Amino acid sequence: MLKSLPTLETALAHRSIRRFKNEAIPADVLATIIQAGQMASTSSYMQNVSIIRVTDIEKRKKIRQICANAYQGKMGHAYVEHCAEFLVFCLDAKRHLQLAPDAQVDWTEVLLIGAIDTGILAQNVLLTAESLGLGGVYIGSLRNDIQGVADILSIPQGVVPLFGMCLGYPDQETNQRPRLPANIIVSENTYQAAPEEALKIYDDVVKTYYKERSNLDLSWSDQIRNNLCTEVRPGILPFLQKQGFAKR
Repeated sequence: MLKSLPTLETALAHRSIRRFKNEAIPADVLATIIQAGQMASTSSYMQNVSIIRVTDIEKRKKIRQICANAYQGKMGHAYVEHCAEFLVFCLDAKRHLQLAPDAQVDWTEVLLIGAIDTGILAQNVLLTAESLGLGGVYIGSLRNDIQGVADILSIPQGVVPLFGMCLGYPDQETNQRPRLPANIIVSENTYQAAPEEALKIYDDVVKTYYKERSNLDLSWSDQIRNNLCTEVRPGILPFLQKQGFAKR
């Protein structure tokens, strides 16, 4: 049995890692990480998740181009190309259709179940990896061109690539980004909206964090506006429907 850190210590120490040592993950370690992922809870025992391990460097380069935001001619997301392991987590109903061709996977609830299961499994993977001394980061930006990723990875109908994950041995020390206070996200018995003053205080905490870390003038509310006050990947719904999901 591999030696790992305690669960609580691992969870509380989480940081996203984007720089990795040039060191492979041993096969037994990776196998254990995947096994731990598979032991995650799954709705109605559907097990509707697949993982694509991308080892082909040319495929990684193409996915990096989809993920990266070019800035002054510089392309980011180098970690997609250079991490020890790049995994793509997919909602997968194809196996269900193989066994039951009349399965009604086009209900929106089926999409939700698959997305939830995929997230649960992936978090098991990342938590286990971190407990074994690895670091990682989720890559949602592959959905910048979800059809392009599907083409690169030969993904068939009934399968949706939801996000990627870079894994490897950390080659950086990073600070934790401050989370919302628990009393903002936890309500009792009925939903309680966050107090405006509490949100303002948290906004200032985040602004101070970014100023000290990267000398950026950036708050949490700025990030919300940057991400949600514009189109949000409008190609997603047509792709989902083409793959057989979210039609009703």
